[in-house]
Amino acid sequence: MRIVTTVANSLKSLRSLHFLRVTSSAPLPFKDKQLIETQQGSANYSPDNDHTIGKATLAMDLASLLEEPKPKPKPRSRMELKRFFELRIKKRVKEQHTNGKFHDLMKTVISNAETLRDAYNCIRINSNTLDATSSSSHDASFLDDLAEELGKGDFDVSANTTSFSTRRGSVNKEILVLPNLRLKVVLEAMRIALEVVYKPHFSKISHGCRSRRGCAAALKYVCKGVLSPDWWFTVLVVKKLDVAVLEKLISIMEEKMEDPILYGFIRSMFDAGVLNLEFGGFPKGHGLPQEGVLSPILMNIYLDLFDSEFCRLSMKYEGICGGGLNERDRSGSVLRDWFRRQLDGDDVRKSSGVKVYSCRYMDEMFFAVSGSRDAAVNYLSEVQSYLSSSLLLDVGDQTDVLPCDGSHGIRFLGTLVRRTIRESPAVKVVHKLKEKVELFTLQKVEEWNYGTLRIGKKWLGHGLKKVKESEIKHLADSSSLLNRVSYFRKSGMKTDHWYKHLCKIWMQDQAKNVDSEEIILSKFVAEPALPQELKDSFYEFTKQAERYISAEADSIHKLLPDNNSSTDHPVAKTETVAPINAIKMRLLRYGLTTSKGYPRSVNLLIMLDTTEIIDWFSGISCRWLKWYENCVNFDEIKLLITYHVRKSCIRTLAAKYRVHEIEIEKRLGEELIRIPSTQETEKEMTNEALDVQAFDNDEALMYGIASSGVCLLSLARIVTQARPCNCFVTGCSSSAPRVYTLHVMERQKSPSWKTGFSTCIHPSLNKRRLGLCKQHLRDLYLGHISLQSIDFSAWKS
Repeated sequence: MRIVTTVANSLKSLRSLHFLRVTSSAPLPFKDKQLIETQQGSANYSPDNDHTIGKATLAMDLASLLEEPKPKPKPRSRMELKRFFELRIKKRVKEQHTNGKFHDLMKTVISNAETLRDAYNCIRINSNTLDATSSSSHDASFLDDLAEELGKGDFDVSANTTSFSTRRGSVNKEILVLPNLRLKVVLEAMRIALEVVYKPHFSKISHGCRSRRGCAAALKYVCKGVLSPDWWFTVLVVKKLDVAVLEKLISIMEEKMEDPILYGFIRSMFDAGVLNLEFGGFPKGHGLPQEGVLSPILMNIYLDLFDSEFCRLSMKYEGICGGGLNERDRSGSVLRDWFRRQLDGDDVRKSSGVKVYSCRYMDEMFFAVSGSRDAAVNYLSEVQSYLSSSLLLDVGDQTDVLPCDGSHGIRFLGTLVRRTIRESPAVKVVHKLKEKVELFTLQKVEEWNYGTLRIGKKWLGHGLKKVKESEIKHLADSSSLLNRVSYFRKSGMKTDHWYKHLCKIWMQDQAKNVDSEEIILSKFVAEPALPQELKDSFYEFTKQAERYISAEADSIHKLLPDNNSSTDHPVAKTETVAPINAIKMRLLRYGLTTSKGYPRSVNLLIMLDTTEIIDWFSGISCRWLKWYENCVNFDEIKLLITYHVRKSCIRTLAAKYRVHEIEIEKRLGEELIRIPSTQETEKEMTNEALDVQAFDNDEALMYGIASSGVCLLSLARIVTQARPCNCFVTGCSSSAPRVYTLHVMERQKSPSWKTGFSTCIHPSLNKRRLGLCKQHLRDLYLGHISLQSIDFSAWKS
């Protein structure tokens, strides 16, 4: 009853409020004023009908109370914007699909000015020069002329390229041909169009430059999708694009697309040397300048033939040679059984349980076989034969079938893949107990050494304090040892000084077989004075503890109850391991550590600004945290960040300002937070996971950026008015305050280790100078852009 009364009073107050609004001289809202004017202008209006006005406006007032202000639309992220422009191009491509093929894409879609404008915006997004708030038509006046040239067929590919060669003195001269901005836009439009045609037909084993099928997805499949492998191997293909491979590639493309103009354009790029399609040679997807824009999609189109061949081989080996799997491992597919029967008639032999797996990331191929070694060797032979004979690719001779057991593992996608035994719960308990016993023993040994060393130091201090000339009685005895030793005493040397000198000589004589003087005081001075029972008890304790720690877990596991339980049997699992040794070698090569592994200052970075130095080191740690998050030795990566990267950054800044390291940590504590310490690593990873927006982890959109390594740039000169310079990043019109020198520190051939640094920059770009604005220098260090976004021909233009 009270609720009803409250609602009635509220309605009355609203009516009175409306009456005051109508009768007041204040200007009325548009809706209320229009309603009253309509009522007053009608012939039936009278003051008695005023209640109709109250009813209508009361409902409107109640509705307005429920209306909430619409939230502002969330601005699109960088990759969402890129996807938006790509979808616009893909829509135009799909309109050209008739009779099961795509027709004349070069003439109708790629030569379209709108398509070129969207492709140019995608390039600017990769370069981080375009966002949701900036203009999409920035400096795009050349696109209309470019569209006209493409439409008439007057576009000259060779005139829109720039070549670089290694400097004088190189043993083997190498040439790199890169496209200029006009050709880059055409290639980007072609890439998006080709993805619409061929991507839906790619196999599930194909990874690289595909949505939800990137490097992380490939490693996840190897670890969780490959069940109980016995043998594995990787196949390395090496081949620079030649005429035979190009013609075979075009013949494959003609099955789904009729476009002689586009094929002629691809041949023109091959003749100009700007197609940059190479199998092997360097790792793909790392944002290296020598990887062409069309290289990922063309490579996937070409190797899709091998993916189809793998499906045939899998049915052959699993159906004929390996159809006898147990019910849990069999797929149970009626369609697959039908294919098995069709492959060899109705005579499908019983098998020994062979199952084959494959995972391909661009030109890196991983294979695993569950079965006998003979089946794995035959499978490898057939794979190599198809790649060399049918696809005209060169296969490395060093490929060998390796057993999955053991800790040696196999290299794939820059990490080490290995099989380990997942311990049973009982064995884990034993290992945990052993670790506790080991820790307790170490604590007691440290306490024992600390106590004996303290006794030895007190003995030494007491002797030095009490030595006086009057207290040494043995000096008067000519037959004593001390008297004979005093013969070598220098004249004028006081007794305490002489005593210290004798102690030093004695300790040096004892230190021939020990590591330090502290051990002399502990083992040769303090311990002999301790009671024998105490020493025997301590050494017996350490002996029993070491015997327990060195015992095998399996032998201890037999002592536990219920050790025959089926749930306690060890299970093997596949895991990825970060290449710690390779990372340490790169830290030494880039100057972060000494030859003994201690962090040091990087001399090439000292001339950079403070924020630029911190950004460079922060880029290394961010890449490690993102790439090795799922590796089993991730704790070692965090220690490298804390001890090597962070410490090297502090020492570089200390060398720059010529102050102590502690002073640097006090001054730049807030800036150094970007290089997390061990305690801050987990928090840093959590914050990054929360900040990830939609499509930011999409491999198709982030290809070439997500896996790009940090490069080393040194300051070349300061830009002045007499020698101006603009930023070399594509689409950036800002002036560059400084010019930097690019240093090519290493050249790993595929397959290579993923270490956080640029693995294989083309040698022709070594010592090349490039201008960068502050924002894009930071983006390059932090991995927001790659070297593919830099126009190296800016000096020549």
